[in-house]
Amino acid sequence: MSESERRKVGERGQVTLPKRIREQFGIHGGDEVVVSNEDGKIVIEKPVTRDELAEGYRRRADRDQPIAESFDGVSREANEELGDAPDW
Repeated sequence: MSESERRKVGERGQVTLPKRIREQFGIHGGDEVVVSNEDGKIVIEKPVTRDELAEGYRRRADRDQPIAESFDGVSREANEELGDAPDW
């Protein structure tokens, strides 16, 4: 279970995120957060940036490259042995 801290909601609905959480997630003054309702709980998340998303896709492509190369060789071998698949 995660650690929690109680915070008061200000007159205008504002809540201050604890410093240790801001530091842990790299949230600074002026940053945007996403606030949502998930199964009756208030969830505050740091949004994923385009750069972070692109980096994730790059890492995944690098990780999957050997598998793709392996399948390419197997597919070529199968085509040579069996010919093209019928158009049923």
